[in-house]
Amino acid sequence: MDLITIAFYFFAALVLGFGGVVVLSKNIMHTAFALLFTFFGVAGLYVLLYADFLAITQIMIYIGGILVLIIFGVMLTTRITGVDVKSGKIGKFQLGGAIVFTSLMAITLVVVFSQTNWYQAEAPAPDSTAELIGVSLLTNYLLAFEVASVLLLVAIVGAAFIARKKHS
Repeated sequence: MDLITIAFYFFAALVLGFGGVVVLSKNIMHTAFALLFTFFGVAGLYVLLYADFLAITQIMIYIGGILVLIIFGVMLTTRITGVDVKSGKIGKFQLGGAIVFTSLMAITLVVVFSQTNWYQAEAPAPDSTAELIGVSLLTNYLLAFEVASVLLLVAIVGAAFIARKKHS
């Protein structure tokens, strides 16, 4: 195996392993930190796909912004000790149905992946995707880009208006 294949399996295992911790953990701090490693794994997969812009965006926005906000929100909550994120008990019917459904989906995926004749070709690695994305955003998708920015600005102003204290 070459280094790219080993890196792919490493990042895939990182995403699947810590994604499982995110889903199954009862401690919300463990969940938040597992989400951190899951996001890093996804960024690593983007790098392997030569999507450098998406990898940097994943790190800056999801890890640097959203995840840090979640962790601060959890840490600043006063009643965080003793919180159980499970809401109710899981019945035997629900657990059995989930196991049967998951098993059927796993078998289906294994059969489809093993029976498919995959075409593999050598693709030249692009230099950088940031320039291509920038040119596309400012030429072909300029109207959609500007509409989205105005919509986000209106949402931020509306949120600030709702959140500010009313003075009598």
